Amino acid sequence: MLRWFDAEGRKDLPWQRPRSPYRVWVSEIMLQQTQVATVIPYFERFMARFPDLEALARADLDAVLHLWSGLGYYTRARNLHKAARIVMDRHEGVFPQTLAEVQALPGIGRSTAGAILSLACGQRHSILDGNVKRVLARSFGVEGWPGRPRVERQLWTLAERLTPEQRTGDYNQAMMDLGATLCRRGRPACLRCPLAADCVARREGRIAELPSPRPRKSLPVRTTRLLLIHDANSLLLERRPPTGIWSGLWSLPECPVETVDIADWCRTRLGIEPDRISPQPRRRHTFSHFHLDYTPVRIRTRGKPTKVMDTGDRLWYKLASPDPCGLAAPVQRLISELTDDLEGEMS
Repeated sequence: MLRWFDAEGRKDLPWQRPRSPYRVWVSEIMLQQTQVATVIPYFERFMARFPDLEALARADLDAVLHLWSGLGYYTRARNLHKAARIVMDRHEGVFPQTLAEVQALPGIGRSTAGAILSLACGQRHSILDGNVKRVLARSFGVEGWPGRPRVERQLWTLAERLTPEQRTGDYNQAMMDLGATLCRRGRPACLRCPLAADCVARREGRIAELPSPRPRKSLPVRTTRLLLIHDANSLLLERRPPTGIWSGLWSLPECPVETVDIADWCRTRLGIEPDRISPQPRRRHTFSHFHLDYTPVRIRTRGKPTKVMDTGDRLWYKLASPDPCGLAAPVQRLISELTDDLEGEMS
């Protein structure tokens, strides 16, 4: 693996230049359930705004969520921000250097902690992200879905046994690179793989079977309406609750689908008198545990009633020059479409 890494491994990723605990930590959190190509521009923007741990800890959460908007899994951003403040308060601003201390930070599990300490600090710790699980499951013929505790324990045992004492960071990076570039989930490049000669899955013709997929289950469906309440220049947003989907982000007011009279709902709840109501076609956004079917409803209003400003959890979002705030990807798309249409009406 180390010989392959020296010849073929990735050595020019943004978080590798320079490779510090802070930069590796941010990259590892962003890379959870997200492809490298997607992460790179987010990482570079994040580092430009928060170049070190202190800058991240001092930032408002809204600023962090704004730069995370579109990357998804927003709990990662909230935990990153919270952990930065913990490091400043409890570790005098120095990223901890023991596995137990790193794992104690919000949002950091065993594999992420091992990756940070091995890649950035040269310590010997094993990792077991999705790419490494796939490489090990195929190479050793490990049966079962890696998400099951029994299978995961077996893979951890293999990972610990195989991790070398020297150049641990390079070895861990090599395993991640191999899974991402050659031992892919679909169309693996086995002929170029340094482990092909000893791979159980290749020898037994079971590459497509291993690792075993997650057991299928039908996802429940939730429905709602997302209201785009706007005038020519601004749009009403509400901050989501601290728990649940898009928690802590700015979103659109939600009107239950059971509500027959949307105009009356706006008057009663927001003190807004709609001028024109235009429902849009229903859309679907899929989360890991359910489908969200939502109907965007554009509501033109002639004014900005002061009632909606009674709380810090609502704001009028300036469409032409918006203030930075965290927005979920579906909300961003709806706002972009609304802005384009309003500009078209004015031209």
